[in-house]
Amino acid sequence: MAFKKHGRQYDLVVFGATGYTGRLTAEHVAKALPSNLKWAVAGRSESKLQGIVSDCKKINSDRLPPSIEVANIDDEAQLEALVKKSFVVITTVGPYCLHGESIFKLCAEAGTHYLDCTGEVPWVARMIKKYEDTAKKSGAIMVPQNGIESAPPDVLTWAMAQHLRNDLNASTKDAVVTIHTLNSAPSGGTLATVLVHFEHFPLKEVIESTKPFAISPIPHTSGAKPQNSFLQSLLGVTSLPNLGLLTTSIAGKTDQAVVTRTWGLLHEIPSRKKEFYGPRFTWCEYFKARNWLHGIAIHFALAIGSILLVFVPPVRSLVKRFVYQPGEGVSREEMENEAVEYRGTAVPDLESNPSQKQAFGRAWFHGGLYMLTGVFLAQGALTILEDDLELGGGLFTPACLGQKYLDRMNGAGFKVEVKTIEG
Repeated sequence: MAFKKHGRQYDLVVFGATGYTGRLTAEHVAKALPSNLKWAVAGRSESKLQGIVSDCKKINSDRLPPSIEVANIDDEAQLEALVKKSFVVITTVGPYCLHGESIFKLCAEAGTHYLDCTGEVPWVARMIKKYEDTAKKSGAIMVPQNGIESAPPDVLTWAMAQHLRNDLNASTKDAVVTIHTLNSAPSGGTLATVLVHFEHFPLKEVIESTKPFAISPIPHTSGAKPQNSFLQSLLGVTSLPNLGLLTTSIAGKTDQAVVTRTWGLLHEIPSRKKEFYGPRFTWCEYFKARNWLHGIAIHFALAIGSILLVFVPPVRSLVKRFVYQPGEGVSREEMENEAVEYRGTAVPDLESNPSQKQAFGRAWFHGGLYMLTGVFLAQGALTILEDDLELGGGLFTPACLGQKYLDRMNGAGFKVEVKTIEG
């Protein structure tokens, strides 16, 4: 497909290309995006950026190599010039609460489309309050949290809800997504973000921004919510048909914020109203447990670990000494053994459903999870470049990019399958 006409110097800029995730994103652009793409890699170090260009040439010698743009995250004049040159900007420079606002603001003002891979929900909530109106006026399509946090559960939920619409002519009532398989280790950037997160945001702000539907553009007024037993609330473990024995997910609150914002956006965007999940929609995420003891151990480890990181600063200092540092991550060889699989169910909102029909979905990827983030970012940029999304401007979620985005992700190795089953 042809790219949209835009009059900018670049179709795409990858900002932070010398970082761990930025490099993987640039490599996927070089490998998989159309060869006539006009693009650039950007960051602080020209010599390091030249190394990225050389690597991209080795990956695909038949395509236009990226240009180099030197820009410092702390230099607003450099950032503004960069943003105005680009139709789409991908930024992988985090922690976003420290380094993300300037380029976010400039993209919103300049009408430059934007994607990132943050998992910092309180930061995203701040950006919505401060810049959504600006983005709507400029026409900038801005998609934060479009990486492993929280694109996979968001697009899987969307796919299950659309399946119920098409197969059962029903909206969605209760949806559950599980991290069924996770073979990976967090990068230095992710770990740095987690540690800074507890230092940067007041606990009250974190709690408020991660409540269900907290960053949805409309309130959830039906009163419907997932039902947890007393034992599940205490021990964190439950067993669900078709999904098995489950426990607390480390990404549950982060992913919930994005999925429930999608719910509200689909109700509000004129071109997406037919995709709205339904007024009584509920959502939750779990992690697959091997057995009850394993599930209980994960639940309490997450609870105790969070308390220590929030309230005991020396623990944060100690953790920093034993983890990957920013810019570091698993090796190429280790990535070959990494994989992730999500599974989910979605129950139709029907007055009568005697056979207990529901949607069952799977989404999986074999390879490094930060490689997967690069795929989500690059394919999201291509979707914005090629498709008439009918979104206008504003802050959107990955699922708002629609079916063609899922189709591109499927072609790039992130597989999604949904079918109807009996509960």
